Amino acid sequence: MKATCDRDALREGLAIICGVIPTKSPKPILSNVCLVATDDQVELVGTDQEVSVRFKLDKVEVAEPGPVVIPARTAFDFVRDLSGETVTISTDDTRCTITSGEDSCELVVADADEFPVVPRFDEQGSVSVQGGSFSRLVGRTAFAAAREPGRYAMHGVLTELDNDQLRLVATDGRRLSMASIPVEMSGAEKASAIIPTKGMQLFCRVIPDPLDQIRLSLRDGQVGLRSKNAEIFARLIDGDFPQYQAVIPAECGNAIEADAEQFSRKLRLVSNVSGDETRAVRFRVKGEQLELFGHSADRGEATAHMEVAFKGEEAEIAFNADYVLDGLKNGAPERVILEFGQKTSPGKFTLGENHIYIVMPITLDA
Repeated sequence: MKATCDRDALREGLAIICGVIPTKSPKPILSNVCLVATDDQVELVGTDQEVSVRFKLDKVEVAEPGPVVIPARTAFDFVRDLSGETVTISTDDTRCTITSGEDSCELVVADADEFPVVPRFDEQGSVSVQGGSFSRLVGRTAFAAAREPGRYAMHGVLTELDNDQLRLVATDGRRLSMASIPVEMSGAEKASAIIPTKGMQLFCRVIPDPLDQIRLSLRDGQVGLRSKNAEIFARLIDGDFPQYQAVIPAECGNAIEADAEQFSRKLRLVSNVSGDETRAVRFRVKGEQLELFGHSADRGEATAHMEVAFKGEEAEIAFNADYVLDGLKNGAPERVILEFGQKTSPGKFTLGENHIYIVMPITLDA
């Protein structure tokens, strides 16, 4: 194999590959990247056997087609610090030489026959989504997925295709975020699957232009996404996702509407003195005034006030401030609506069109 490619494109591709391959694995071959040169392109392939990626390099000159398997992180570290505009990759039976200007390195080559087979995207039954809309949808939901051990099904994002809607739901048991966008499902069947959070985040990394259309496919136990330069595949999580509809309050007696930026600023002010464990902030509302109160024995207390639009009777409820701020940051709404009933009932935050965020309350001593 011998090919010359743009340094920045190669660096980007290797960075994406390194986001997939495992840091430790019982299979050493998985720490490598497979480069495949054809007549007019070079493709980078990496996998941890849960998530796989194919990344295509444009603007290449291929002198000798063929594959080569080399250590992914070592290749990335070297290419990252190159200053030349182009990089030439050439191989013999045991070595791969990467050259840019007067700089070069030689890497040991692994057996290409041992590298796992990574599928190619099948467009049949897939749906088309604008890249920017998909990225925003992931950003509004994936942050709420579980990270701690246990409850494996919550370590992913529930993805539903139904009634010309793409809906994503994520929860860690203490908060839940649900958002949706319209899609054209012509030729695609109704589907529901749990996609690993790592796969979702990688999907967003390979969307170079938010105006580009991507294609999404849920079939045969895996999800596939194809963008302009990449194909990503992730094995679906096998498990029962919580019945999220049962968590969303149908009716709430109290509703607060406020400017989201001011609400975030006031909440951050008060949260600075909240305790490290619960991070609790008490919300008290009466008339058109919302009072936020935070307290901890070793820091002190803080109070903030702001005008809001309120429907209901005098009420109070407490939430983990970090959870509420996470929703506001990732939803980025102009206005926020908080609906709640009793102080022990979940709070329902509306963070824009088709974006609902549920936060479980904290019980505080009077």
